[in-house]
Amino acid sequence: MMQTEAIELGIETRLLAREPDASAAQVIADVRIGDYTNFGDVESIAKGADAVTFDHEHVPNEHAQLLIDEGVVVEPRPNALLYAQDKLKQRRRLKALGAPVPEFAPINTEADAEAFWNVVNGEVCVKATRGGYDGHGVWFPASISEMLDLVRTVDVPLMAERKIGFDRELSAMVARNRSGEVRAWPVVESRQEGGVCRVAIAPAPGLDPELARECEQLACRIAEELDVTGVLAVELFETDGRVQVNELAMRPHNTGHWTQDGCVTSQFEQHLRAVLDWPLGATTPTAPVTVMVNTLGGEARPEMPVAQRVAEVMRRHPQAKVHLYGKDFRAGRKLGHINVATESLDEALTVAEDAAHFIVHGTWRDAAHTANNAKGE
Repeated sequence: MMQTEAIELGIETRLLAREPDASAAQVIADVRIGDYTNFGDVESIAKGADAVTFDHEHVPNEHAQLLIDEGVVVEPRPNALLYAQDKLKQRRRLKALGAPVPEFAPINTEADAEAFWNVVNGEVCVKATRGGYDGHGVWFPASISEMLDLVRTVDVPLMAERKIGFDRELSAMVARNRSGEVRAWPVVESRQEGGVCRVAIAPAPGLDPELARECEQLACRIAEELDVTGVLAVELFETDGRVQVNELAMRPHNTGHWTQDGCVTSQFEQHLRAVLDWPLGATTPTAPVTVMVNTLGGEARPEMPVAQRVAEVMRRHPQAKVHLYGKDFRAGRKLGHINVATESLDEALTVAEDAAHFIVHGTWRDAAHTANNAKGE
């Protein structure tokens, strides 16, 4: 999705991909097949580049630092990326900044687990400190014995934090360039399903304007204090009109996909501008409300070809913008998303949900409409 923006900006891109059929490899001309954990591959792809960036947080920091030592511009830098890679370091740094975070503790032993369980009266969320994604690496033990079993059996470093009974999840997204310019997008509401973001609504409906400003200012301050360059997503829990930080992501983020069709400058264009240290674009919405709904693979692949499904969505919902990733079908996998930018939240939600359902299942949510189509009516 950055590639489409790069084309319009006259930016030439080069990609290091593991497989030739990776999503980005399908749309970028200069593709090198390799492994980002192999420094030789990373060094080769970086030669002659004005800037190097990446689409996930698992890049080895030692590789990024070696490139920087060779004079390559790598954004975001390892000193910032560390706080998106390691949740325990992230929590400690945010607490030191005075940012609102849940109670937390490292869990190295069964004694650590039992002590924290007692401190929070069993309201516990256990996380792998590294590598978790889309609900993976997160556990909610129902008893102290379950928590102790996790400590015994999970072969990765763990931390625990107080489980938050939140009203909803928010996402405050900003971008920052190396010169220090920062711009924030409107705060969005994200709705999860099985630990995976399924819906994002911009701006977050009913959000108190003062709390919205607080969220934007918090995200800007985190970007500045952590020296983030590029796009930063600060995922938040809202409870009784207050927020706590859930996670950080230093890359274009699922909750920012709405900006493709609902904002003057998309997160993908903004990320390119930021890592090249170009002036950042306006983040003004172009419609009163934009809804994004992910198309997550269903239990079975529809018989109807995907091109026909897209055409049917276009026919019924011309205001829906379809974005597909070129990924092979797999149940629960993010295969694409639908954006609808319009005047009405109800309309945007209805159209986006209906379009996403059809892309996923090849049937409309309205059974009567499906039956009429079958009859040719």
